[in-house]
Amino acid sequence: MWTILYIDKLLLTNRIKQIKIFIAKRKFPIAPLFLSLIPLISLLLILGSQELVRVRQGQLNSGLSERKLWEFYRRSIDPVRRREAALILASKSMQSPRRLKRLLASQGWGDSPMAAVVLKLQAQNAARIGEINVSKNAWEMLLKRFPYSAASADAYYTLGRERSELREELLLTQPSHPAALASALELFRSEGNFFKAALHLARWGERWYGADNVLRNACASSSLANASVLERKWLAIGLAKLGDSDSALNCLRDKPNDPELLFLIGKSLLQGNEDERKKGEDFLLFLAQRYSNSIETKKALSLLSKPYQFREDFLEKLPQELINNSPSIAAAKVRIKIIKDPQIIFKLWPEHPDIWQLQWDLAREALIKKKWNYAETLLNSISSEKLSTPFASRQLFWLGFTALKQGRNIEAERIWRRLLHSYPSGYYSWRASVRLGEIDALSLKRSNEDDFSYSNLGWDELQSKYSLVNNLWRLGLFKEAWESWRSFHINSSKQEKYDFQEALVEGRLRVAVGDEWTGLRKLREVSLGLIPKDCEKQKVVHLSQYPYRFISEIKKASQETGVAKELLLAVVKQESRFSEAVISNAGAIGLMQLMYQTAQDFSSTSLTHYQLVDPELNLLLGGRYLAHLLESWEENSFLTIASYNAGPRVVSRWISSDLYSDPELWVETIPYPETRFYVKKVLGNFWSYLNLDKDFCSVGN
Repeated sequence: MWTILYIDKLLLTNRIKQIKIFIAKRKFPIAPLFLSLIPLISLLLILGSQELVRVRQGQLNSGLSERKLWEFYRRSIDPVRRREAALILASKSMQSPRRLKRLLASQGWGDSPMAAVVLKLQAQNAARIGEINVSKNAWEMLLKRFPYSAASADAYYTLGRERSELREELLLTQPSHPAALASALELFRSEGNFFKAALHLARWGERWYGADNVLRNACASSSLANASVLERKWLAIGLAKLGDSDSALNCLRDKPNDPELLFLIGKSLLQGNEDERKKGEDFLLFLAQRYSNSIETKKALSLLSKPYQFREDFLEKLPQELINNSPSIAAAKVRIKIIKDPQIIFKLWPEHPDIWQLQWDLAREALIKKKWNYAETLLNSISSEKLSTPFASRQLFWLGFTALKQGRNIEAERIWRRLLHSYPSGYYSWRASVRLGEIDALSLKRSNEDDFSYSNLGWDELQSKYSLVNNLWRLGLFKEAWESWRSFHINSSKQEKYDFQEALVEGRLRVAVGDEWTGLRKLREVSLGLIPKDCEKQKVVHLSQYPYRFISEIKKASQETGVAKELLLAVVKQESRFSEAVISNAGAIGLMQLMYQTAQDFSSTSLTHYQLVDPELNLLLGGRYLAHLLESWEENSFLTIASYNAGPRVVSRWISSDLYSDPELWVETIPYPETRFYVKKVLGNFWSYLNLDKDFCSVGN
């Protein structure tokens, strides 16, 4: 395209010369004036030509090859494109500091937010190569030119080491920015400032590393006696969000009288022992009685009505208006047989998640009892078009299954093909493919085929409501995009209702910056609420849930153990969400969530718990354990994955004829709900990783 622009300039220059000669020959009276304007006209035409080429080429993005980006950087006459190419090149690969310095040189011009990002990168890079004065000057320039930019937060933080007033200004102007949260945590270490730091972290970043201890210490300190009711509430909400209900209640020193607090503490208590669960139920019931119209009450009723959790005596304690108008309570009344005909509530609330769950629970009971006709009736009671993607794909598979069992083979095939065409790859698309005869048994062992490259998936727009965040994402500056999003979104919308699109944006940004623990959970929540009407969004949600992390360690473990790398990815995604330092309540450690004794059994040397956190070792030992299970169960995928979760001795007691004739039905008979869910998730993850490049849900269908 630069060649086209060069030709345009050449033709334009020749045309201007012809105009000059023409005017000179005619000797027009206005010729001198016109000739004096020709340079200005030339400039305008050249700029117009640049804009035309920019439109022809489209925007640069991080999906372009490095060769193409270097071409833009070196040859484009458009300074905006040159800067964007430089920024993408800076983000795409690990440039050496010296090379990065040359790449970003002279790119901090203008008043665009991208200039602020360039100055930030220049300051950080100068510090890396020991040019302290150059770094400091760049930070100072950034603050002077862009005092309110998200990029400037790092300047406030860095320069604030010597000028404390800059740290104070950072906490006030960009309270949720990671630099502000780090500053607040450092205040905790300063004598006399820890309570102020705790209040800041409670309001803007309770999950920041180390914030939990700061909040607990603040609630146990003498400073709490002088705190206002509002300040105690902030601390309590922060602790309740972290699941520490005891500390939250200690911080309040009185019974909570706030919808958000009642819900968060009640929810946290439900996860505890029997006495704590009873206390949590009381909190949620009090919330429903006192604040019957609040959003938190709807969430509380959904928690109370979960399967096997709802008690009939709850109905005596709830306002009649809630009992009559809550789909969650209606679902619970079906479970405890107060409502005999579930079709009534299926028709009343066909788009509520608690009703979807009820529909599946009843259909599953009928399937296990092999009441095919009744199961089909239940599955058909809500159209798949009203269900979110995971619910709809599950419904279609079992509708095909019940049709097959009743001798309607052609109809079953039609339903399963619709599933494969309309929904992402996962557990049910795998089983549909098997039932259609398109694949044989799924091998969990390493294949000799060429590795799939995650980069082949291309690049997708972020589509945030904040244009700067979209542009930073487009340029591959994920950290800057995440920090800008936090500054814009959390600061302005703490009280706004749930925003589906921004929840998707948050999940993708978190995954992009390495916070898969929270990001994947957020994306899962989005997928559970996504009604598949927007085909492209459905694809983005699906692909975003399957990141490639620790890929070099995973490939090495795959080669040494013979286990497919996609299986290792699938297990890690389900076990730890790629968080290598996580330790479960039961003591399982690391990416593969290995129990110490299990890991020791497959290690040739004595291990420490600390060593098990190492991703490479954890993956290797987890791979050896999977290889052992595969061999023990003669490569049966269902028994292997169930054993990884529940243990082979327990799983051996569950084997029945259904395992070989109808393995999907066998999975539904697993008596441990956790293992039942685990088998479907891991095998679904495995199939999804194998088919990330497979198209589905074509636009227009």
